[in-house]
Amino acid sequence: MGFPRGRRRLVVTVAALLATVAAAAVVHRVLAPAEVSTVARAEYPAAPQPSAGVVGRLPAAPLIVDARLRVFAAHRQVYADRPANGRYRTSPFWSYRRWPAELSGVVASGRTVISRWSDGRVVALDASTGRVLWRADGPVPPTGDAAVRRTGAATVWDPPGLYRAGLPGGRTVLVVTGDRQARGIELAGGRELWRVELPGSCRGDVGTTVTGQLVGLDTCAGPAAVEFRDAATGAVRERWRPAGAPDALVVTPLGCRTGRSECPALRTAGPGDAGGRGWLVGAGGPVPAAALDPAGATVVGEEAVTVLDGTAVGRSARSGTELWRFGGLGPAARVLAAQPGRVHLLTQDNDLVTLDPATGTQLSRFRMNVGSDGTGWSPGAVATGDGYVAVERLRRPVDPDAEDLRYFLSSEPVILAVS
Repeated sequence: MGFPRGRRRLVVTVAALLATVAAAAVVHRVLAPAEVSTVARAEYPAAPQPSAGVVGRLPAAPLIVDARLRVFAAHRQVYADRPANGRYRTSPFWSYRRWPAELSGVVASGRTVISRWSDGRVVALDASTGRVLWRADGPVPPTGDAAVRRTGAATVWDPPGLYRAGLPGGRTVLVVTGDRQARGIELAGGRELWRVELPGSCRGDVGTTVTGQLVGLDTCAGPAAVEFRDAATGAVRERWRPAGAPDALVVTPLGCRTGRSECPALRTAGPGDAGGRGWLVGAGGPVPAAALDPAGATVVGEEAVTVLDGTAVGRSARSGTELWRFGGLGPAARVLAAQPGRVHLLTQDNDLVTLDPATGTQLSRFRMNVGSDGTGWSPGAVATGDGYVAVERLRRPVDPDAEDLRYFLSSEPVILAVS
């Protein structure tokens, strides 16, 4: 015997409804906005004390945090491994993932790791555990930025629209900018301090200064002007143009503590690098620094360093007085990067030479080679911190429009070294 026809239709209808509800539940679980935080299960590691030399090679760009962890960026995830001097990437120490938002940028300050997402959300994590410290809303990240390549270097080494700024009393502000808005968020607790509207594509970020200012380049009302905005209040304190500067202006931050944050100097130039001039930036406005005029010069502390014809020269950034010389670097040597107490030079043979910027004393020198990779590569993006130097290795000749397979030297293109 079967069900009567009416009852059979009812059973079929109910089954169909149940299947629809189950399918909807599955779809909701898969596609609904989600946040997955996998915290650390091990103790926070001690800071290693590695010897100078190449550590290893990595498939992704590491952000060294607190000299103990390496933080990496994925499409929808930020995660950490350890130790900082590990030869290879290891299983995550902690991980934080969001869906469907995409990771836009990462910065760190002490033991706090801040991630920014495509929906404007800003999330602070405790580096020692991976636990969420706070969440805040910010403007949607800038649009039209260059595509992020597979190392994630642009996300962790130079995140667009995400900057640190130190204030008196040890406070730190995150300055978060979008196409048409900027906000200041206090690092301790995530409290929003201010928000201002921006004019749009005719204004771009340069970075933040060591004296707590957001620097922008504004072309909205005539010739380009450099804008200094107070990171504590969001108010514009000064609009400035170098005397005799061309209408079109390129402004490059120099000596930044990380990415384009907390920079002590700027370099201005016209099209084609015409008329390059260096400036120290402080509370009293830009001060000319002729020692920073040459392209490729940088500043570390009070010293400006440049390389000319195989010789590194250190000068007082303020007076221009020569302090030291270090020769024998060979042709095509260049300043690669700097960090507190160290300036890193790269020779034509890809030797990494690290000098004390105050005295010119050599701290270390070694070839940037690992395994059988060789040194036939050109440097791409670079990051430093806590004595570490990480460099993207690019295939020669460098083709900026090439796909990743042709653009990078290998599947593990980032070489990590201790200076």
